[in-house]
Amino acid sequence: MTPADLSRCVVSAVRCAVEDGELGGAVPARVVVERTRPGGVGEYATPVAFQIAKGAGVRPAEVAEVLARRLGGVAGIERVEVTGAGFLNFSLSSVSAARLVRDVRRPAVIEVPDPPSGELRERLVRAAVARIEAAQGVRPGPAVSVAPVARRDGDVLARYGADAVAWAVLTTPARETPEFGDALLVQGEGSELHRVRYAHARAHALVRNAEQLGFRPEPGEVDAPALLRVLADHPLVLEAAAHHRAPERLARHLVELADALLDFQYRVLPQGDEKPSAAHRARLALAEAAGTVLAGGLALLGIDAPTRL
Repeated sequence: MTPADLSRCVVSAVRCAVEDGELGGAVPARVVVERTRPGGVGEYATPVAFQIAKGAGVRPAEVAEVLARRLGGVAGIERVEVTGAGFLNFSLSSVSAARLVRDVRRPAVIEVPDPPSGELRERLVRAAVARIEAAQGVRPGPAVSVAPVARRDGDVLARYGADAVAWAVLTTPARETPEFGDALLVQGEGSELHRVRYAHARAHALVRNAEQLGFRPEPGEVDAPALLRVLADHPLVLEAAAHHRAPERLARHLVELADALLDFQYRVLPQGDEKPSAAHRARLALAEAAGTVLAGGLALLGIDAPTRL
């Protein structure tokens, strides 16, 4: 089971509980499931019981217990626990790499025009939020309150360029003032933006190099737990970014995905006299899928994703 599957399973469990009279209230169209914070219980958690409890007139813990009983026997869910006042926490079975790669499609990035007026950062943040909401099929909410770029920073577009400015403002929560510095211009591993774009370019380079060696990507099972975990989380990150109207969540995820891909890249192509195998084709498919996700994420943020660096 993937994390995205888990979100759908929770919605289904709520719907069945309401239909069977165990719970009252409306069934949510979506349920936000997020990775558990360090030190927490399980791998993923959702506060959906609090949302249902408001309409049902019962305590969140009671709602959580009902849902935990229904979800405990679902294939792919190893364990369900209720913590705190009603949080549902999940541990999942391992994700199939082949299925995960097949499920990754180039995201349909919907072009949303910038707001016609407003300060630079306001336009960038609101446009990114609108793209993320549109891509997730979420009805646009009220305008996001955005702290402006500090006057002391001057003309940041002229000094740093559009992509670096967009990265600086979109990696900072909207109510906080972004910081600018020469690190934005560094073309090295010390720059998060560079690592994300470089990882995307490396995914394309791996595919080109594989074609020269005579093989193409083919989904299969791969021993790459770090990269698989981050890639599996991507649908949940997009849902959370749309729900919280927080593009910085997507940006942080892209950095994590890029770092995992850059660590994995050295295992993709054959070494020395080694002949291409099914394992190499599966690794290449996983790297290509990660590159696809990086490209889509950067597009949602309004940042260019070159295929060569």
